[in-house]
Amino acid sequence: MNDFDRAAERVDKKIKFYRNFMAYVLVNAFLAVINFLFTPEFWWVLFPAFFWGIGVVVDFFKAFVFADAFGEDYRQRKIAEEMEKMGL
Repeated sequence: MNDFDRAAERVDKKIKFYRNFMAYVLVNAFLAVINFLFTPEFWWVLFPAFFWGIGVVVDFFKAFVFADAFGEDYRQRKIAEEMEKMGL
C-alpha cells in the first residue's frame, strides 16, 4: 500500500466519522423534541443516543486516535519479528 492509498484511507475514515457525528446530532435532537412533546415523563431518547453514541466514539478512535496503529506497517513489523523468532 503506497502513501497515497494510506492517506486516502485516513481521509475516508475521517469523513465517515464527521458524517456519522452530524447524523447523530441531528437525529437525536429531532428525537429529543419528539420525546419532549409527546412523552416528557419518560426519556426514551437516551437509549438510542447512548447506543448510537458508542458507535460514534468508535468511529472517532478509528479516525483520529488509532489511525495507523494497526496498519500495513504494523503488519510488516510483526511478520519480521515472527520470522526473527523462528530463525529465518
